[in-house]
Amino acid sequence: MDPHLTVPMTPPPAAPAFLDANGWEDGEILPLAGDASFRRYFRVVAPGRSAVLMDAPPPNEDPRPFLAVSEHLRAIGFRAPETLAADLDHGLVLLEDFGDARMREVVDAAPEAEQRVYRDAVDLLVALHRHPAPPALNPYDMAEYQREAALFTEWYAPALNLAVNVDGYRAAWDEAFAPLDGSPAVTVLRDYHAENIMLLDHIPGIAGLGLLDFQDALAGHPAYDLVSLLQDARRDVSVELEAAMLARYRAARPLDDAAYALLGAQRNAKILGIFTRLWKRDGKPRYLSFQPRVWGYLERDLAHPALAPVAAWFDANVPAAARAAAWEHLPA
Repeated sequence: MDPHLTVPMTPPPAAPAFLDANGWEDGEILPLAGDASFRRYFRVVAPGRSAVLMDAPPPNEDPRPFLAVSEHLRAIGFRAPETLAADLDHGLVLLEDFGDARMREVVDAAPEAEQRVYRDAVDLLVALHRHPAPPALNPYDMAEYQREAALFTEWYAPALNLAVNVDGYRAAWDEAFAPLDGSPAVTVLRDYHAENIMLLDHIPGIAGLGLLDFQDALAGHPAYDLVSLLQDARRDVSVELEAAMLARYRAARPLDDAAYALLGAQRNAKILGIFTRLWKRDGKPRYLSFQPRVWGYLERDLAHPALAPVAAWFDANVPAAARAAAWEHLPA
C-alpha cells in the first residue's frame, strides 16, 4: 500500500455489486494506491487469485482511453493489464494484477539491478517506436505543448508571487518548438517512469515489463517517453545513467538531442506547475518534495542551445532564489 495516500481509500459504493456480477463475489477489497488524479486503485483478493480494481469516477475520470490504449498495446505485443470486467457508467474496471514488484522499489533496493532494468525499459521504447501510433490517438502538437507548459505560469509563478511575462513565455516556447514540426509520431505513453513499470515474474527483457498509467497517451515525438523515464520526477537518475541509456536508444534508432532537451524542458516546466497545483488546489503537499529534483533536470535541459529563448525567459523572470531552493523550507 502506498504510504503517501492522501485520498480516502474506502471502496466505491458500486464496487461490491460490480464484483458480484463478474464472478468475484468472494473477493476482499483492499486499498492499493491513489494517484495525482481522481483515480484510485484497490486489490481484490479471492482464494487462489487476485485482481486490481480501478475506480475512475465520472465525470472527473473516464476509463475508456485507458481501455483503448491497453488493447492497442496488447495487440502489438506489450504487457498492458488485461481487462477482466468493466462498468463504465460507474467508472469501475477490473484489471489483471501485475503484483507488487514496481521498478522503483526494485532498483532502489537492489542498485546493482539498475542498469539492467533501465536497459530493458529503454529497449521497450525502441520496440514500441517501431510501431506507428494508432489513428485514434490525438496528436501531441504545439497547442498541447503550450497548454502544458502554461501550467508553470498558471500555478508555479503565483505560488511564489512572481510577476512573469506570460506572453513572452509563450513566444519563447513557440520559437524553441518550431524545428519539431513534422517529426514522425509514435505512441507516447506520457508517464513512462519507474513508478508506472512493473517487473513481472522474473521474466527477462521487455516481456517482463508491465505497463501502467497510459490513459493520457498521445501520438507524438519519440524523445518524450525517454525524458519521462530518464528525468524521473520521483527518483534520482544520474547524469551517467541518463547518458548511457540515451546511447543505448541511439544505437537502435535515431534520436535528436535537441528534441530530447526541448521536450525535457517542456515536461519539467509542466511538472513544476502540476506539483504546485497538487499542493495549492488539491491538498497534496508531498509533491513539493520533488520540486528541487525537477528543477535540476530543467536547468540541465535549459543549458542546451536549442532552449536559448526559453532559458533567456527563465533568466529574466525566475530568479535563482525562486527555483529549487524555494521549496526546501516548505512543508512536505
